[in-house]
Amino acid sequence: MHNAILPVSYLGSIQYYSKLKKYENCSIELYENLPKQTYRSRCNIYSPNGLLTLSIPLIKRNHRQVMKDVKISYDYDWRKTHWRTLESSYRSSPFFEYYEDDLYPYYHDKKKDYLIDLNESLQQKILQFLKLNKTYNFTNEYQKECSNAVDFRSSLSSKLPSSNDSEFIIKPYIQVFENKYNFIPNLSIVDLLFNQGSRAIDYI
Repeated sequence: MHNAILPVSYLGSIQYYSKLKKYENCSIELYENLPKQTYRSRCNIYSPNGLLTLSIPLIKRNHRQVMKDVKISYDYDWRKTHWRTLESSYRSSPFFEYYEDDLYPYYHDKKKDYLIDLNESLQQKILQFLKLNKTYNFTNEYQKECSNAVDFRSSLSSKLPSSNDSEFIIKPYIQVFENKYNFIPNLSIVDLLFNQGSRAIDYI
């Protein structure tokens, strides 16, 4: 099967981008109810203290929120926190300086109201970094069962080990702090880019 349905993702995992690369026709889910504590609004990076999760604060509602309607909270300057953390974690990596000028505006200038808009704009930039010429569409309704596509909406989860995915082969690469905490697999795609640069596309 060449079709896949994927969740929205913030600086998606390496596993996530491997699906975008592998499947010819991909759809991004916009009509599901927002699941809690998922990669839709968070990502994992390698910090000086080991594995660290960066989370985007969201405006909470009392009823279920459809993904396309989820708004970002700016009650505190989380963007500055995320950027400073990325800097402190990857400033010494081989390729951080190569990408930082393109990423900087997303954490300082390009303020987005909706989570899907921020994630999509970052995703387009990441695809540009990877030189991955990929087009995809967005769902126009929620379908619980997807008979014509491989459904990754639940399986690409921070709560599930990537080793459960037989399609995704974990291949170690050099990480900045691996001498302290060993190799950490399937982090955000930015970990791979900052450490591997243009070779990242071959890894995924």
